[in-house]
Amino acid sequence: MRLLLNLLWLVLAGFWMFLGYLLAGVLWCITIIGIPFGIASFRIGVFALWPFGRTVVDKPGAGVGSAIGNVLWFIFSGIWLAIGHAFTGALLCLTIIGIPLGLANFKLIPVSLFPLGKDIVRTGDVNAAFGART
Repeated sequence: MRLLLNLLWLVLAGFWMFLGYLLAGVLWCITIIGIPFGIASFRIGVFALWPFGRTVVDKPGAGVGSAIGNVLWFIFSGIWLAIGHAFTGALLCLTIIGIPLGLANFKLIPVSLFPLGKDIVRTGDVNAAFGART
């Protein structure tokens, strides 16, 4: 089921959102100070390209630097990427088959707003860490 959802996602929303993250990452990487933001953009962009079967968790040890970086990210990139997720999510929710994909788009909004201090892991790894069966 994950493969089918990921393929639908790739065609209907994932590729376009990936291009948005790619553009943001390239713009951030123009300056030396922006390189960590560009890397975060590329990381979240790959997650936005193929999201089913993976999840976002808080990174242990992320501190004040991540919080300050998230404020800069929010101002320059996060709000625009979140608007993209909200817009494509609303469009996908117009059809019955697109509702799960639209909801997935809405779940990506928090990480698009504040990506620093987050890790992307396989869903099975999170379940194993908390003792749930996969």
